[in-house]
Amino acid sequence: MERRCEIERSTLETRIKLKLNIDGNGNYEIKTGIPFFDHMLAQLAKHGSLDLFINAQGDLDVDFHHTVEDVGIVLGQAFKKALGEGVGIQRFGSALIPMDDALSRVVVDISGRPYLYTDLPFSNERVGNFPTELIEEFLRAFSVHGQLTLHAELLHGRNTHHQVEAVFKALGQSLKMAVQKSGLEQIPSTKGVL
Repeated sequence: MERRCEIERSTLETRIKLKLNIDGNGNYEIKTGIPFFDHMLAQLAKHGSLDLFINAQGDLDVDFHHTVEDVGIVLGQAFKKALGEGVGIQRFGSALIPMDDALSRVVVDISGRPYLYTDLPFSNERVGNFPTELIEEFLRAFSVHGQLTLHAELLHGRNTHHQVEAVFKALGQSLKMAVQKSGLEQIPSTKGVL
C-alpha cells in the first residue's frame, strides 16, 4: 500500500495544497511565502525522507500565524491519512540532533492520541522576521491533526536559527523512525487500534 496523500484546504485566511509521500526520498518543493519557514519544512522533509510539496497562500499582511498553523494542520491531516490505520509501523521514534551549537531532542508516538509537550527556550524571539513562538503553534497543529504524541525539547544552544533547525531535523528523524515498517502486519497496540 502506498503511503501518500494529497490535501487541499481553503479558508478565509489561507489556501494550501499539499502532497506527501511518507516513503519518499526527501524531495521537496515548498512555497509558503515565509522563507525561513520554507527552509525549516525542507529540513523536515529531507531528514524525514518525506517527499513534500506545499503551496500555501496566506494573509501574510496580517502576520505569519495563520499560514504556519494551517500548514501544520494540513501536514498533520496528510500524515494521518497517508498512514491509514498504522498497520505494520514501528510507532515510536526519537532523535537527538545537533546543529552546531544547538542540541534538540524530539520523541514521537503515533498513538492516535494527540499531545504536545515542548521545552523550547529559544535564545531570541525572532529569526529575522520570523517569530519563534510560531514553532510551538506549528507543532501543536501537526500533533493534533496528525493524532500523535510529540515531545520537543531544546537542550542547549546560542544561535536561534540553529536551535530551530535542530528541532525540525530531529522531528524529521523521529518521524522517519516511527513510520518504518516493522515487518509485522498488525497494529502496534494492545488495544488493536491507534
